[in-house]
Amino acid sequence: MNRTRPKQLIRQIVRDLHAYVPGEQPKIKELIKLNTNENPHPPSPKVLAAIKAATDGRLRLYPNPTAQLLREKLAKFHGCRPENIVVGNGSDELLALATRAFVEPAVNRNQRSETVVQFFSPSYSLYPVLAAIHGARTNVVALDKDFGIPPLSVLKKSKAWDFGAALTFITTPNAPSGRGYPTAELESLCREQRGVIVLDEAYVDFADGNALKLALKFPHVIVARTFSKAYSLCFQRVGYFVGHPKLIAALDKIRDSYNVNGLGQIAALATLDDLKHYRANFKTIIATRERLGRGLAALGFTVLPSQTNFILARPPHFPAKAWLGKLRARKILVRWFKYPAVRDYLRITIGTDSEADVLLRAAKGILNR
Repeated sequence: MNRTRPKQLIRQIVRDLHAYVPGEQPKIKELIKLNTNENPHPPSPKVLAAIKAATDGRLRLYPNPTAQLLREKLAKFHGCRPENIVVGNGSDELLALATRAFVEPAVNRNQRSETVVQFFSPSYSLYPVLAAIHGARTNVVALDKDFGIPPLSVLKKSKAWDFGAALTFITTPNAPSGRGYPTAELESLCREQRGVIVLDEAYVDFADGNALKLALKFPHVIVARTFSKAYSLCFQRVGYFVGHPKLIAALDKIRDSYNVNGLGQIAALATLDDLKHYRANFKTIIATRERLGRGLAALGFTVLPSQTNFILARPPHFPAKAWLGKLRARKILVRWFKYPAVRDYLRITIGTDSEADVLLRAAKGILNR
């Protein structure tokens, strides 16, 4: 009898891994879903029509392996060349590829910077998972209490920040706080950093500015974008990196073949042809964000400034985790994180105006009980 123990067949790193935990997905009807930062509005009618028109005999064929047409259109949109762009199965795939392409595994307790994945805390909780899977070391540096990036002089003086780290992720605007960072501030840090920096701009369409020019100015800077949050294509999983052709070529070497599905490519292309529709949506979401923030503040919540499609708010009277349960009992899903810097807060996705009204009524009802 074969006595092989399946557990022993799994890499120790994977056995010890704490996997990324996505937001709760509704299992019952009529839940208001404000926990995963999805766009409350559907794709534009033109995008939906393009997807429907493509559900024909092409489904038996492989899609374009490099998303060539999409890369060309994105290059025109951003004022660069197709060689500056790689498209992925969501930006998450590309974050994983960056870890594999630019970071050496920490073999035999190697303490050198070439084995380091660096990021601020709190930020996207996928970063440490990607580092762990790869067997890299992490260097985690706390943001300031207001979730700002510590001044460059402080980072240099404290010696906690590794200016030679192989790969540095910066979520900008920040998640889960929603705070935006001026491009000039990011540029100062990029100028000092020697390893690769990925500026993760998943929420940038809801912000006052962006740092894309830094990816075209510095050879070690990459900007990550996604069609999920702002462009209502979470279901299709399309993201992209903009950066120096040498870095992009390295990522292209190790990506999966046919990594971006054909319908996703078509949807993204149609999206870029209908930007006027989406820019109107951005304005609507931002207006709802500001109105919801004012409404929650009037109820005693401490609402942090946001440059994203969500807000981070500290609720009154009860712990944030208790509020999570109380809102869920009223069929409203929001997000709570156990991490010390944010465990007193709720992260609330900006939904429709009517969903914001339901949330405000529910919060008022909880406070009046």
